[in-house]
Amino acid sequence: MTAERPIPDLAHDRLLEGLRDLLRIPSVNPPNPPGAELAAAHYLRDALADSGIPAEIHEPLAGRGSVTARLRGDGTGGPPLLLLSHLDVVPAPPERWTHDPFGAEIDEGWVYGRGAVDMKDLVAMELEVMRLLADETRAAGRDPASDPVPGLTRDLLFASTADEEAGGLAGAGYLATQRPETVTAAAAISEAGGVSIWLGDRRIYPIQVAEKGYAVYRITISGMPGHASMPRPDNPVLRAAEAITRLGAPGPFRITPVMQAFFDGVAAAVDDQRARILRALADPADRGARAEAVAGRLCLPTFGHVANAVVRDTISPTIVHAGVKYNVIPGEAVIEIDCRLLPGTTEADMAAELRRRLGPELAEVSTVQLLISAGAVVAPTEGGLYSILADAIRRADPDGVPLPMLAPFATDAKHLEPLGVPTYGFSPLRQPADDPYIDRWHGVDERVSLEGLRWGLPVLYDAVRRFCG
Repeated sequence: MTAERPIPDLAHDRLLEGLRDLLRIPSVNPPNPPGAELAAAHYLRDALADSGIPAEIHEPLAGRGSVTARLRGDGTGGPPLLLLSHLDVVPAPPERWTHDPFGAEIDEGWVYGRGAVDMKDLVAMELEVMRLLADETRAAGRDPASDPVPGLTRDLLFASTADEEAGGLAGAGYLATQRPETVTAAAAISEAGGVSIWLGDRRIYPIQVAEKGYAVYRITISGMPGHASMPRPDNPVLRAAEAITRLGAPGPFRITPVMQAFFDGVAAAVDDQRARILRALADPADRGARAEAVAGRLCLPTFGHVANAVVRDTISPTIVHAGVKYNVIPGEAVIEIDCRLLPGTTEADMAAELRRRLGPELAEVSTVQLLISAGAVVAPTEGGLYSILADAIRRADPDGVPLPMLAPFATDAKHLEPLGVPTYGFSPLRQPADDPYIDRWHGVDERVSLEGLRWGLPVLYDAVRRFCG
């Protein structure tokens, strides 16, 4: 936050209280329990109303709730800024957790809970930015329900949606197609960027400006059923095993312009030894075969998995079905695969790659069915919101290095792309050097640091104020 607008302690307290309240709502997708996303949407609507901000609930399917709101600027600055987030979380089997996944417990400076980093931390931060601006409006003798916020020249939109973890069609997708006025903006701030990564003593802050596309397929492999006492080479389970081996091999190495800018920026920021290691990671001479191992030498090994994923299209076999009884060779086996596509790779390209990997003999006995897909998304990095986000990081951490980054996963940015809304992942947190932040996503003991939240709220507020001011 700027020095002239210090964040009051009340706001930090409200942020933490709001986050813990949201974590205690088990808004798991697929809905379990039913209606929990709607309960979370009602919580946000009521919190906004308490600050004098009218909000609207959207429920395209029973129990699948999203909430939208608007604060007004004076209209001289151009189209609005959108604060986008999602309310749903993935399941959290408690057996391996050290804390109740929906208890919002605080332990040694961390808040634990499913959604702590994906992404109820940003939901709570965006909510608190809205409340801070409403507080300032009332302090100026104005009504935040109808009057411009002092100093804002653009409107500020708020949308927290259902269903992101399953494609977003009942959340951001519904708003974009049926209520576009609630999410159409000059730019949007959403999840998964602005979180510190330590390389030695340097802090790098990747800002998500792009994300891979995805394509999910079901491959059905046929064979001849029979008695298991008489093995045969056309057993579809054997064919499926061979198909999985072929599909799971690493794909060709390719660095996109966003990732080239990221690698170049990191190399310029770190010491010579680390810069040499980083250039080896991006060296096409070995076709990226060492990307994961090389990245593991630069920082925490978990980030090696990220490096491996952002320099190639990926194919992950995730579900296998076959058989009805132990002594029966089945007539078919089914594989479901999750493919992530770099910018420039189309779904048709990936379908052709699958058939190439299967080879003529397996392709002949297989059917490949596309279940769902979406293209990659890339936002501008010259000027506009990106420059403001990067400057907000530098003001809060003068030694930090903000850089553009490609995310290996998908977000609701895909639903905004047809509306022409560039979306930036920016959930600002300054994390401890030894925290494997990326492992917390969909993982065990998901947690966010109290210090990280206290650092991040002023950064987000600063960025919003400067873009809308």
